[in-house]
Amino acid sequence: MTEAVPLEHVRLDVWLWAARFFRTRSLAKQAVETGKVDVAGQRAKPSRSLRVGESLQVTRGEERFDIVVRGLSEIRGPAPVAQALYEETAESKTRREEQRLQRAAMRDGYRPPEHKPDKRARRLIQALGDIDAT
Repeated sequence: MTEAVPLEHVRLDVWLWAARFFRTRSLAKQAVETGKVDVAGQRAKPSRSLRVGESLQVTRGEERFDIVVRGLSEIRGPAPVAQALYEETAESKTRREEQRLQRAAMRDGYRPPEHKPDKRARRLIQALGDIDAT
């Protein structure tokens, strides 16, 4: 029987994949290379060793996560296990919630059409577009 040895460090791109911030390791590597992941406020390489207690800033789409590493893993497990690998700061949670509410407010009042426009409606839409052209 072999016992699991606790990890001292893990590659940054592998940890991001294991913590389920990115769907594949190659996407995690690409995010690190393009500057969407900072370790302690500095850009890092995908092969950088990550240790427990380090702080990360991960930008994914419009969301930015400020997190502290609480555990290390080289394998991708279920979501509850992945969420135990990090702790998000309170400021980050409130900022993301405010941004989510702002995005919801921006699309409030918009109603998508129930069906595709018919021939008459398309002609009206084109006529309205021609007003702007003149």
